[in-house]
Amino acid sequence: MPTPPSSGKLSAALRRVLILLTLSVFLNYIDRGSLSIAAPLVKDELGLSPWQLGLLLSSFFWTYTAFQIPAGWLVDRFDVGWVLAFGFFVWTGATAITGAMHAFAALLVVRLILGFGEAVAYPSYSKILARDFSARHRGLANGAIAAGQTSGPAVGTFVGGMLMAQFGWRPFFIGLGLLSLLWLIPWIIWRPRTHVPIRRRSTEPLPGLLEILVQRSCWGACIGHFSGNYLIYFLLTWMPFYLVRERNFSMNSMARIGGVAFLLCALSSLVSGPLTDRWIVAGASPTRVRKTMLVVGLAGAGLLLVLCVIATPALSVALLLASSTFYGLCNPHIFASAQALAGPNVAGKWMGLQNFIGNFAGIVAPALTGLLVQKTSHFFWAFAVTGIVTLIGSLSWIYVVGPIEEVAWRAANGRT
Repeated sequence: MPTPPSSGKLSAALRRVLILLTLSVFLNYIDRGSLSIAAPLVKDELGLSPWQLGLLLSSFFWTYTAFQIPAGWLVDRFDVGWVLAFGFFVWTGATAITGAMHAFAALLVVRLILGFGEAVAYPSYSKILARDFSARHRGLANGAIAAGQTSGPAVGTFVGGMLMAQFGWRPFFIGLGLLSLLWLIPWIIWRPRTHVPIRRRSTEPLPGLLEILVQRSCWGACIGHFSGNYLIYFLLTWMPFYLVRERNFSMNSMARIGGVAFLLCALSSLVSGPLTDRWIVAGASPTRVRKTMLVVGLAGAGLLLVLCVIATPALSVALLLASSTFYGLCNPHIFASAQALAGPNVAGKWMGLQNFIGNFAGIVAPALTGLLVQKTSHFFWAFAVTGIVTLIGSLSWIYVVGPIEEVAWRAANGRT
């Protein structure tokens, strides 16, 4: 497979692909986060306990996490464009069906289907970016996808919160799922068509999952990814409930605060990605650039979030917005680092494994938060645990992850 060109601007075809990928992750995060926005309404309508609500919010991640490694294998083995299209169809259909569910068990099943569909997303993104985008454009591309990731909750929280307050949560889910299916039309037309069987010499087999697992940098990146995910999933699943029930904001105020928080995160990602591309082109090493953004962004976000829970209501909102902004600085580089470490041939498997481990945070954070809130009747320990997790992740990026460059797979295979 030819190496993507390393100079010049993105082609028109790649710009269309990047726009559609960004839009898909935008819809992805609206879909997965909408239940947290509706949480106060769903809890009251169905009579759920905080523990049941935490299970419902975390259940998406049971299947999402479990299918990461199979999804990584699929995108390395088959046409990634069609794999992504299939997953998109499943998850948007599940979103629409959510609005018709009237029992805890039924909602649980639909959330599991949603997680299964969305599992293909990030292995697909990493495969396409590592294969079709040059290294000098990956900051821009990952920044755009990271912006889509956090602008989804921004729009979902702001617009979704307003619409749910006005019309209820059920019409919102049905309309969102059905309208999102329209994305498939341009994707089928403009999807990347560079699927070519990977050619390799018999003496240099492609690395398998075991070869990836023995890499220290893989485990360091997985720990760092888990830490970042813990913070963002904590905000995504429990921030609306925290603002309404502990800080006594109205649904409309919660929607505005949450929307601005995720919007600032998206804007920060949009700045961080291209900025690091220019920094690297100017002569800085990718390792120094990526690790600086990862550590400053993750540690800063965690510290500000801990301060948020002990501050006055007005200051708490300001700290929450600042924490979201810091997280946006690091978010693109979680994925850019994985693509650089893996290389194009195994980007799907590496990202599938990293996302598999990283997304255990989606299982742990919502459920553990629900348990801590139920036991203590407030959010202090939930915020404190999040801060500790982000500190561990920052240390992992510094001390466990090695140089952020493609692993010397031939040498690694010779040692194993």
